[in-house]
Amino acid sequence: MRASSLQVVLLTSLAMIAFASNSLLNRLALGQKAIDPISYTTIRLTSGAIILFLIASLQRKNGGAILRGSWISAALLFLYAITFSFAYLSLSAGTGALILFGSVQVTMILVALRSGEQPQLMEWIGLGFALGGLVYLVFPGLAAPSWLGSALMMVAGIAWGFYSIRGRGSQNPLADTAGNFVYAVPMILVLRLILLADIQFSIRGMMLAALSGALASGVGYVIWYAALRGLTTTRAAIVQLSAPVIAAWGGVFFLAEIVSTRLLLAGLLILGGIGLSVLSRGKN
Repeated sequence: MRASSLQVVLLTSLAMIAFASNSLLNRLALGQKAIDPISYTTIRLTSGAIILFLIASLQRKNGGAILRGSWISAALLFLYAITFSFAYLSLSAGTGALILFGSVQVTMILVALRSGEQPQLMEWIGLGFALGGLVYLVFPGLAAPSWLGSALMMVAGIAWGFYSIRGRGSQNPLADTAGNFVYAVPMILVLRLILLADIQFSIRGMMLAALSGALASGVGYVIWYAALRGLTTTRAAIVQLSAPVIAAWGGVFFLAEIVSTRLLLAGLLILGGIGLSVLSRGKN
């Protein structure tokens, strides 16, 4: 059964808050050298797998599968998570957000067009406003970004775009997400064993990674998979542009960053563009 419009809005909003939380936790951990990228990603995926397996076990009904998902989705999840972590070693938050979410939008919209989806005019206009707001928000911080960091973040965005597209067909978001996380754990463990050098971690870094994995990623991605059932591919691509705005405001409240006129105007452009897109159709 498809979720109602109100449920889709609520689920999507919660998912975007989770995405923004991941960005903030990543900044706190890797930006302050509290842990290395591979260790962070290992703890993030492992803690997500553990909490999702426990929740899925408790919610199991009528002998249904605890773990579903697929190895392909797990590989996309792993690829997104590891490239995301490494990219932020050499990119500023603003540059990283622009490359990541820009790559996600292009990937999902191109796939939507290829599959025959036809966005309405107001959806295109909304996308233009949202992308324009995002560029306006981060452009002042762009300054000769690292080519390696940029390439890694583009890979992260493409991987997340395809992961989201595959999630639109999920009939059991909890079991699918739990399976994807569990299947991704061996991938990151193999990488951790191969690259044992340069291990760096602290209790604080481990706690931040665990929070990212168990709550912002694990539970957050279940919510996102549930929301995707009520969104077109194009709309799912556009609404994700709200995550950088939420992350920016999170930085204001939790990292004592300064509120600027630019942040206010960019937020209005992005959220207004999303509103145009989401309200352009009464039904999918």
